Amino acid sequence: MGGVVGGRLFEYGHDVVLVAQGDHGRAIAAAGLTLASATGVVVLPVPVTGSAHSVDWRDDDVVLLAVKSQDTELALRQLSASAPRSVAIVCMQNGVANEPTALRRFARVYGVCVMCPASHLEPGVVVASSSPVTALLDIGRYPSGSDDVAEAVAAALSSSTMESIVRPDIMRWKYTKLLRNLGNAVDAICGPGYRETRLAQLAWEEGEACLLAAGTDYASVAEDRARRGDRLHPGDDVSGYPRGGSSSWQSLARGQGTIETDYLNGEIILLGRLHGVPTPVNELLQRLADQMARDRVAPGTMSPDDALGLLGYPPAPARYSTETS
Repeated sequence: MGGVVGGRLFEYGHDVVLVAQGDHGRAIAAAGLTLASATGVVVLPVPVTGSAHSVDWRDDDVVLLAVKSQDTELALRQLSASAPRSVAIVCMQNGVANEPTALRRFARVYGVCVMCPASHLEPGVVVASSSPVTALLDIGRYPSGSDDVAEAVAAALSSSTMESIVRPDIMRWKYTKLLRNLGNAVDAICGPGYRETRLAQLAWEEGEACLLAAGTDYASVAEDRARRGDRLHPGDDVSGYPRGGSSSWQSLARGQGTIETDYLNGEIILLGRLHGVPTPVNELLQRLADQMARDRVAPGTMSPDDALGLLGYPPAPARYSTETS
């Protein structure tokens, strides 16, 4: 996400500095950021640093926070030690825990509902799988409202092959995205193509039950479908860069050692425990995904039926057992 969005913004003339660590950051510093899409491959000389401490901060800077949720606390600690407290923090992340975490340190915090088919499997390379619209990135102030920063960020994104609408109720949309992201663990555990199985459906149903018990409003499936429309084309072929699975699938494929499940399925588990709603399927997905990440197991090594069998479910009917496109 950070590479694709930062790369597109830089490509279209915006002032961007990337903060990227490890092999990825070193590769960008040495040879530029390679951004591949169906419209071509570009190598962008985006300024990059390995630490927020090295950024030449200005009071009106905007931070697009695109780390996985398990890395948010560390990133915010580094930012709070170096960036002015006047900077705006835009949580361009899945899950709903990042915004309140950022608000503990910075007064101006924004949420983004991320719809961006993208891949990062090789240092220095990011792949934008949808063209000509790279992403849908609606934004709003946290916990609610809009202002000139939200308008400016939306305008910058919309001028750079992305679409962004300012939404005062942005968290309502992020909770719907949370329900969608419950399938990321299915994708990681079972492989791409299994998001329409009974395993994923049961995780979604538990999620909806928890949101209802908590009194949490979220956009309907119809609203979400209307927003997406036919704007994104995640199946677009990017020559030389085959599309993998979700961001959670990619974490396992990279052997990263961690995965975002605690802040996706784990968010539903938390709500379930707070409001007395059982969440056995999400607990199973959390446990399996976390174990696979710790053991650096490749993604897609367990079938949905085998996973549900651990909870005593019988094999699913044939219509649930086949891969879907």
